[in-house]
Amino acid sequence: MKDDRLYVDHILECIMDVAEFTREGKYAFFSDKKTQQAVLRTLQTLAESTQRLSRSLKSGHAEVNWVAIAGFRNIVVHDYLGVDLDQVWQIAEKDLPELKRQLETIKGELGDE
Repeated sequence: MKDDRLYVDHILECIMDVAEFTREGKYAFFSDKKTQQAVLRTLQTLAESTQRLSRSLKSGHAEVNWVAIAGFRNIVVHDYLGVDLDQVWQIAEKDLPELKRQLETIKGELGDE
């Protein structure tokens, strides 16, 4: 199993990428298919990385909604025609800032070993 720190760092990078992709706002997001696809792919990668975190890390951080993240990943991968762009925007604008805060706390706990 790879080090949890590697995946935490990757998740944080994905969050920063989504913030960059959506920085021009909601109208730009909904008007640009390339941006939508970039955000969806990045969220899929983020969610996949959460699946590779150790069980002990996830069980020790129940404040993170790991189940919802996995559920979203399953929708993007298996039910891609059912993706709701309003939900994707909500995730980018509301959920990711909180997830970033939670992951930064976890990263601090993991240290630089």
